[in-house]
Amino acid sequence: MVKPAYGEGFTLSNTSNKLKTSAMAICFLIAGTYMAKAETGRFMDIRGAASMPVGHQAFCAEHPEECRASGQTPVLVKLNKMLWEELLAVNATVNRRIRPVTDAELYGVEEYWTYPKNSAGDCEEYVLEKQRELISRGWPRSALLITVVKDRHNAGHAVLTVRTDKGDIILDNQLEVVLPWYSTPYRFVKRQSEKNPASWTSISDTRVSTVASIGN
Repeated sequence: MVKPAYGEGFTLSNTSNKLKTSAMAICFLIAGTYMAKAETGRFMDIRGAASMPVGHQAFCAEHPEECRASGQTPVLVKLNKMLWEELLAVNATVNRRIRPVTDAELYGVEEYWTYPKNSAGDCEEYVLEKQRELISRGWPRSALLITVVKDRHNAGHAVLTVRTDKGDIILDNQLEVVLPWYSTPYRFVKRQSEKNPASWTSISDTRVSTVASIGN
């Protein structure tokens, strides 16, 4: 497996002590959750090909450079304290920076995937911006996958899956914490392929129930 060429020399000069404390607390949370739910699997169960979301089709038509297969071997990020804190910082910063506004209000259509316009957007804009920000920091695209889920109200929702050696981790705009995929209150449906960002794969989510609520 090819190791990602990043990690050394990164610092988080703007990370507050509170964020660092939260990072350590959540690290312990994740470690405990892995032990308690080992039978679930740290990684999503990926099955066959899935249909590409209509919104992503239009996004790829407008941004073809973001949807080309690189031909490189997909990688897992070797997660350490520094990279974990970077994930927390990017997730929190983007969530604060973007105002939640529907596509219907912004563009007059029900579904339109793009980068945030005037610091506003819906769940896909949050995901695309987090993906773009992490890639700009050197994170491998193959480990940053747009993922479609059903939320607590059974409505469609998008999150970002980060593939690490600790398992699949979720960045989200509806939750204030970064969690393993199986500790979120969602039903996972499909996500981008690790090998080709323009292809999608289905997810077999056979958990009996999802988490009803998650504390701050």
